[in-house]
Amino acid sequence: MPLVPSLTTDAMLRPCSTSWWLVECWVFHKLIRRYKYLEKGFEEEIKKLLLFLKGFTESERNKLAMLTGILLANSSISASILSSLFNENLVKEGVSACFAVKLFKSWLSEKDINSVAASLRKVGMDNRLMELFPANKRSCEHFSKYFTDAGLKELSDFARNQQSIGARKELQKELQDQMSRGDSIKDIIAYLREEISKNNISEQAMIGLIWSSVMSSVEWNKKEELVTEQAIKHLKQYSPLLNAFTSQGLSELTLLLKIQEYCYDNIHFMKAFQKIVVLLYKADVLSEEAILKWYNEAHVAKGKSVFLEQMKKFVEWLKNAEEESESEEEEAD
Repeated sequence: MPLVPSLTTDAMLRPCSTSWWLVECWVFHKLIRRYKYLEKGFEEEIKKLLLFLKGFTESERNKLAMLTGILLANSSISASILSSLFNENLVKEGVSACFAVKLFKSWLSEKDINSVAASLRKVGMDNRLMELFPANKRSCEHFSKYFTDAGLKELSDFARNQQSIGARKELQKELQDQMSRGDSIKDIIAYLREEISKNNISEQAMIGLIWSSVMSSVEWNKKEELVTEQAIKHLKQYSPLLNAFTSQGLSELTLLLKIQEYCYDNIHFMKAFQKIVVLLYKADVLSEEAILKWYNEAHVAKGKSVFLEQMKKFVEWLKNAEEESESEEEEAD
C-alpha cells in the first residue's frame, strides 16, 4: 500500500497563511479522491473535530469553518458532518451558529444555493438547520434575521421555504385525516382559514393543496367510462370547499391548471376534464372569465390539444352568452 500523509487536526489548524491552508485543502481533496478508503475516516474525524470547537481559539474556528466549507463544496465530505454542530453545549453558547455562518459563507462562495440545498437534502439536513439555535430561539424568524444580518440571505430564504414546505405537508396530512373522518365542510373551511392566517399561506397555494387532498381521498375506478361519473359525484360533494378558496381570479386559474395537470398525469381522467370544469362552473367555483383566460392563453402544454378540443363547444357557448348579456345591457341603457 502506498504511503499516505495522515490527515490530522494539527495539519489543518497549525498557524499558516490563508494561501497555504488553501493549498493543504487542495491536497486533502486530491488524497481523498485518490485513496477512497480515506474518505469515510476523514469525515468521521471532521465530525469529532467539530464537537470540540470550544477548545479552539476564534481564529482557529474561523479557519476550520472556511476549510470545512471548501471541503463540502468539493464533495470531499458530506453535509452529515453538520450534525456535530447540534451538540447541546455548542448550541447553548452560540458557537454552532457563529461557526455555521463562516462555514456557509465559504461553501456558498464556491457553490450556488441550489447545490448547497441538494447536498443538505441528500443527508436529511435540510430540515434541521433550526437546531443550530437553542430551543427558545428555534424559529424561522430568528434564523432568518441571524443569517440575513450575517450576509446569508440565500440561506435564510432556503430555510424559510423548507419550513413552509414542512408546514404544508402537515396541513395536507391533517386535511386528509379530516376528510377520512367525515368532518363537515364548514369545520374544514374554518380550519384551513386559520392555517392560512397562521402560516401566511396564499390562497393559490391553498387551493392547490385542497385539490390534491380531495383527489387523493378516494380510490378511483380503473375503467375510463366509470371514473368520470365517480369524479363528478365526488367533486360535487367537495365543491363548497373549493368555492371557499377561489375568491381570486389567480386562484381559479391555479385550480384550472391543477385539473389540467391531474387529468393529463392520470390517463383515465383524460376524457373527464371538460365535465369537471363544467361542474365547477355550475357550482360557482370557476368563473367564465377564468375559463376563457385559461382557454386563450393560460393553459400549459400537458394535454393541451386534447383539452382545448374538449372545451371548444363550452367556450363558444360562454362567449355567446357573454355577447347576449352585453347586448341586453346596451338595450336596457
